[in-house]
Amino acid sequence: MMPMNRLRTRLGNQDGTALIIALMSMMLLAALGATVMMVSRTETAIANNYRNSQEALYAADAAVERIVQDLLLVPRWNDILAGSTQSGFMDGAMTALKTLPAGARITLCCGAGTATGELQAETDSIDLWGPNNPQWQLFAWGPVTQLLNDSTIDSQMYVVVWVADDPADGPPPGGTADGDPLSDTNGTLTIRAEAFGPGGTRKIIEVTVARTSGTEIERGQIAQRGQEELNQRARKAAVQTPGKSLTGMQMNTTTGNLGVQ
Repeated sequence: MMPMNRLRTRLGNQDGTALIIALMSMMLLAALGATVMMVSRTETAIANNYRNSQEALYAADAAVERIVQDLLLVPRWNDILAGSTQSGFMDGAMTALKTLPAGARITLCCGAGTATGELQAETDSIDLWGPNNPQWQLFAWGPVTQLLNDSTIDSQMYVVVWVADDPADGPPPGGTADGDPLSDTNGTLTIRAEAFGPGGTRKIIEVTVARTSGTEIERGQIAQRGQEELNQRARKAAVQTPGKSLTGMQMNTTTGNLGVQ
């Protein structure tokens, strides 16, 4: 009976149970803490990537806006296609080695192994337009902080802009492509802007721009002013059912429109 009594005594002894429970609780809490930290770091990385992505997109769009203004000052767009004319927005020589925000170093122009050469090789490999495939010319490059001369921009983005002839180039108002990617015959160019940011962020925008004569711009402004005047008259005009008397008048506090019954 003595061994059985000793066994029962040992099984009934709870000394050290609290220590075991405490150790298990600490292990559980440590696992939960590590999970929370990992999720927090992941969410922070996602937020940073999204912010950089949006900032790069806006930077590329801003570069396009700047380059469009520069194109207005170039009388012959064929000089751009020939590579003899560049924008005033330049960060040193085009053949110099550039350092991107992510730390990578690239050469923008020209030939194999450069950014321009890789872009041209990619365009030629797709070969959508045959002899009229765009021949990209480096037009502008530099950090976004230097995009405007009279203001400070808080951004780490680096933008590069290429210009090429419109692939559908032909006699206006349309027609067959002329097959000469270095000659602009319809006053239309293609702009490709790339923005590089921290963490390898990269965004690309391609737009097509066309010359507009001063006469067309003036007509558009006159038409816009005429439409605005008509809209103002319509807002001021009283609305009344023909053949019925005026019974009430209300003012809309949201839009300021006058309603008449």
